[in-house]
Amino acid sequence: MNPSGHYEPFPLQGGYPGQPAGPSVVQHTVVNISEPPKDHIIWSICTLFYGNPCCLGLAALIYSVKARDRKMVGDLYSARGYGTTAFRINTAAVILICLIFFLIIISVSVSVASASNRN
Repeated sequence: MNPSGHYEPFPLQGGYPGQPAGPSVVQHTVVNISEPPKDHIIWSICTLFYGNPCCLGLAALIYSVKARDRKMVGDLYSARGYGTTAFRINTAAVILICLIFFLIIISVSVSVASASNRN
């Protein structure tokens, strides 16, 4: 103790009163918070109703419903797998929809241009 009445710990001494002697050990607790798997059900419904090339929207909706069911049961591993499959099918469907849309625009513009050249 020093004369002022305040306790000052020195290196290699115990810390403050009530602490064990020796070097102080800081312990950190790691909390692993993982977000629940996504089922992409809204995207699958939009793909089903607004453009359904090769029935990919229906397949994506089926996998989305399976992912949601697995998530409700508590099987997060299977839910993540079904959700990933629904995501990939939705992505493929959107790419196909965009390609078809651009092909239609190109074919209409070429046919209009060729019709105007004939006149």
